[in-house]
Formats: sequence, structure tokens, C-alpha cells
Amino acid sequence: MNYQDIISDCVKRIPPSGIRKYFDLLDDRYISLGVGEPDFPTPERIRAYVTNKLKSERVPYTSNSGDPHLRELILRYLSDRYAISGYESIDNVLITVGASQAIDLAMRAILNPGDEVIVHEPLYVAYRPSVELAGGKAVTVVTKHEDRFRLRAEAVKAAITPKTKAILLAFPNNPTGAIMEKADLEAIADVIRGTDIIVITDEIYAELTFNGKRHFSFASLPGMLERTIVLNGFSKAFSMTGWRIGYAAGQKDIIAAMRKVHQLTMLCAPTTAQWAGVAALETGFADDFADTRAMIDEYAVRRRFIIDAFNDMGLSCNEPEGAFYVFPSIRSTGLTSEQFCDGLLASKKIVTVPGSAFGAAGEGHIRCCYATSMQDIETAMRLIAEYLTEIR
Repeated sequence: MNYQDIISDCVKRIPPSGIRKYFDLLDDRYISLGVGEPDFPTPERIRAYVTNKLKSERVPYTSNSGDPHLRELILRYLSDRYAISGYESIDNVLITVGASQAIDLAMRAILNPGDEVIVHEPLYVAYRPSVELAGGKAVTVVTKHEDRFRLRAEAVKAAITPKTKAILLAFPNNPTGAIMEKADLEAIADVIRGTDIIVITDEIYAELTFNGKRHFSFASLPGMLERTIVLNGFSKAFSMTGWRIGYAAGQKDIIAAMRKVHQLTMLCAPTTAQWAGVAALETGFADDFADTRAMIDEYAVRRRFIIDAFNDMGLSCNEPEGAFYVFPSIRSTGLTSEQFCDGLLASKKIVTVPGSAFGAAGEGHIRCCYATSMQDIETAMRLIAEYLTEIR
């Protein structure tokens, strides 16, 4: 039996993740700047809350939509933190298995074969396949180093066709650390106002901004709430990557369609993870999200160090204002992104991710995550500088 003949043509066309081979190099032989997850433990108060629930209660299914109290807390969180208001009820919220599942559900809920979704690159590896697996076509708009990797409205306008169903926004951005300010989003809103184009905005890094910047959500713009699907979760801001808990918020008909797919393929998000989400938001409201702010303060120190280190090496590095990544240019070395990362790995045992893993627009860059200890970052920067001396 030829198993390749059995596998879906669509799946065969999708390349494997360009991150995976670097993600798997997680042991004491390497210093990893490659994995995009917080290096802090889930806050003790969250873990204690779930532990106590496990000791005293059974662990049942929740409703397909998710725990009602958690959905109420999410509505408050979106309103208080990001001025996203106007949702009628908790029926506007769906709890998912991480923001990644929410992306998949959104695409499957709205796309028909041949529908186009505008995606900006460089961009996290999962978005384009999510469009294609749902029968859609991903249309790439390139964001540029000289624009600080922000998405320009004129580029969006040029990419719109009669088949455009949606635009994907992923800011603060993985891998570039770029953010979109209010004026940037208003310009895109002006382009799509009067159309039926949906905006899917992945805001998983919304809490992680620097230089006094605050995340601004597309859904908070006048007239944009009803056309926007907001995706978010607890992984990055609350150091809860392995809990796998996220959510989508949007217009009721769209959320109902997403729930239909969710209930037939997943049933509900894990109950224990939903308990953790409740604890994260309840404790966050009680102390103005002190645990999150403490993490961000530590990231800010690391961020400043790693930006300055790369620029001092002669690798041009934009100042990212969100997420926990830097995306320096390695074009001056004459190597491709993959050649640079593979050479650095072989020579110095430092794990980074080639920019080309995030689309062709990422070529000539590498992604480095500073969600690791300052000691490891200092060592990595010293060894990268040595590697540059060797190859120049």
C-alpha cells in the first residue's frame, strides 16, 4: 500500500513547520532562543486554585461554549483592558483549546472553497495552513523592516479582490515583535468600511508591550466590532502555554458557527484549564494583574540587552514594541537565514529560528526569543558575536 496516495493532497502541499526541528532541540546541550513561551512558572495562585478544585470536585464537561463564569470574566477583561465593548452576552464568547484552535475554528466557520484571506508576512507558521486546510487561499502582503514590520493600509487595499473574505491581523507580532498603533488600524478600517470583509485579529501577545505602548484592538474602533473576530488566550500573558486555554469573541452568528465545529470535533476545552482561566482573571482583577506586570518588567530588561547586543554586533535590529521576540537582519553576513541558524547551532550550540520559517518575507532575518534567563541570553550574545567573527 502506498500511503502517500492515501494522504490528502492539501496536507501534502503544506510544508512542515520551519520551527519544529529547532523546537525539538531542548536539552542541556543547547542554549535556546528558539521557543516562544514564557520561562516563568504559572503563578502559584492559579495552580493552587486548580489544585483545590481537583481535591474537592469532580471534573465534568463544561458546555460546548465554555464555563459561563469564565466567559463573563473574559467580557469584562476585553472591556476593561482593551475597550472592546458592545457584546450582548456571553454567547459572544467561545472558550477554545488555546488561541491556535480558535484560529482553525474561525477559518473553518467562515471560508468556502476559493475564498481569500489576506495574511501579512513574516508571520507565525500556523496561519497560512489554517486557511488552506479550510479550503481558502492565503494572499500574502509583505511587511517590511523599514516600516518596523507594520501592516500598511495601502498594501491591504492592493490585495483585496472580489474573493476576499477576511483579513488576518496578528499584532503584537510573532516573529517580528511589531505592534500596530491606533492610526495604523484606523487606516485599514477606512479601506474595508462598506465591505463585508471580516477581520480576524489574534491578540495573544496583547499584554506584552513596551516603551509605554499599549495594545490597541481593531475591534474597539467605531463600526468594527461587528466585523471582527477577536482571538486571545492565557498562554503568553499568564505563563500558561501547556494549559491550552484560549477564546474567541465576536458576532453571535459567527461564534455559533465556530461552536458548531468545536462541539463536533472537540466538545469543550479542558475543564481544569478553564478553572485556571477563571483564577487568572479573578486574581488579575484583584491586583491589577501584578504577576503579568512582573513578567513584563523582567522581559523589558532582557529585551533592551538583546537589542543593544545585536546592534553592537552590526546586525541591524528594529526595536520591537511587543511580544517577546527580536528579529535582527543577518543579510550582512551573506548567508541565508537557515544557513546562519544551522551554522550557529553546529558551531556554538545556540538555537535560533530562521526568518524564512515565517514566510519568504522573513528571509534575511532570524528570530530570537528572550523568554529565557538573562544568564543564557548573555552567554548566547557572546557566542553569536564569536560566530560572526568566524564567518566574516
